[in-house]
Amino acid sequence: MAIQKYPIGHQDFKKIITGNFVYVDKTSYVHMLVEQGGYFFLSRPRRFGKSLLLSTLLYLFKGEKALFKGLHIEDKWDFEEYPVIRISFSDIGYRTKGLTKAISNELTNIAEKEGISLNVGLQDIDDKFKALVHALHAKYQKQVVILIDEYDKPIIDYLDQDQLPKARENRGILKSFYSILKDADPYLKLVFITGVSKFSQVSIFSDLNNLNDLSIDLDYNEICGISQLELEQYFPMELEKFDAEKIRHWYNGYRWHIKGDTLYNPFSILNFFNKGDFFNYWYTTGTPTFLMEISKREHFYRFEEITADSLSLQSFNFEDINLVPILFQTGYLTIKDYDEVMDNFTLSFPNHEVKGAYLNKLADTYIQSQIFPAKIIMTNLIKALKTKSAASLQENINKAFEHIPGPLWEKDNERFYHAIVHLLFSLMGVYINSEVHTKEGRADALIQIEEGIFCLEFKLDKSAEEALAQIHDKAYLAPFLNKGKPCHAIGINFSKEKKEVEKILWEEVKLA
Repeated sequence: MAIQKYPIGHQDFKKIITGNFVYVDKTSYVHMLVEQGGYFFLSRPRRFGKSLLLSTLLYLFKGEKALFKGLHIEDKWDFEEYPVIRISFSDIGYRTKGLTKAISNELTNIAEKEGISLNVGLQDIDDKFKALVHALHAKYQKQVVILIDEYDKPIIDYLDQDQLPKARENRGILKSFYSILKDADPYLKLVFITGVSKFSQVSIFSDLNNLNDLSIDLDYNEICGISQLELEQYFPMELEKFDAEKIRHWYNGYRWHIKGDTLYNPFSILNFFNKGDFFNYWYTTGTPTFLMEISKREHFYRFEEITADSLSLQSFNFEDINLVPILFQTGYLTIKDYDEVMDNFTLSFPNHEVKGAYLNKLADTYIQSQIFPAKIIMTNLIKALKTKSAASLQENINKAFEHIPGPLWEKDNERFYHAIVHLLFSLMGVYINSEVHTKEGRADALIQIEEGIFCLEFKLDKSAEEALAQIHDKAYLAPFLNKGKPCHAIGINFSKEKKEVEKILWEEVKLA
């Protein structure tokens, strides 16, 4: 049973406050923003609290002081009412109406709610947007606040290869729409734009050279998400009830500055507290298929020690997609370390939830089998190790290759082979949480379970004997021979021609 009322799926600040849902106070960051004023941009993954942040700004500028009682900003703001234009691109129906008409209709709706009549002759959305800003400024005799949520959704939704023309079309429409903001500066108090990704400044915000990007700003690292301190402050009873360290392992780890605190995904942690089950809550809300297809096409499957410089992390061009920045911006990778001299970030999965789910989905994209998905094959591989069955191990490795279309295999057989083997055994390490590495080198798979420690080395069109010899020569198992568990060396050779395991050699290794 839930301990508190959790605002799962609720993005309206007023509803959360008046409904007595638990609210993690982020108004100290809001206060910094409104005191500074200007044009701001924030990129954060989906379900990370961006919409709630904009909703908080909305009610602040509407002057609803009662909603902020007891919060950081309560006695630091005068709560004067300002005109606000708020547009969420996830709610305007651009898929059915087309983006231009959807934006035009939204501007008309905002004007009508404000009792403003826009010139019916205005056909271009940039002119209509400009007219609305001027009309609101004239009505209230105050500068206008503009809040844009999910600015990039009309592009992100069309990044599959066959839909790129629509993405290009929508990019042009958005560029025209935002072009009025720079010259409207005297009429604007604050502009805040959020999205999942940051497309290159030139492509959409070319006229907004005063746009302040907060995405990897240390001061705003924790503006969305829940820090460890916040978790302990707002959820003390939950942390007494559940395994706090396991919660951290599953859901903590996001970070947008190396000096910033690591964060929990609000959607995941609130769902966990509500249901009490460790599960991939955030991941199941939707992962773009184009990410998997590009990962597969580029054979991008090793996620250890990925490096990227600060410039490349902050933008991407969908005409020539570099996977690393978009995986970072969308939350599948996060900052783990930083080399100040080289200006290089080291990236990795933020936590167990993301790593397990992403690798599983990517393995399924390679295997392409409805009958034997990656998780079933991986489970059977673990069972084969536990029962020390070479035959079962061979059978289940082969199942991973059965459904790969012939032309794909013939074109990229070696890379497909390495990708599937790596993904399956990385998944084994994730699900039993005991993948280990040695100082002498990295075995293809080194798995520790209750029944023993298993070192697997794979060869392609060579021999199982050579694979087994490498385990001995590199002494992969040496650090584990005195740990009190049986140690097993397994050499596997795979035939490209037959698309299956040709031979397995399995032997127990003992301390000399």
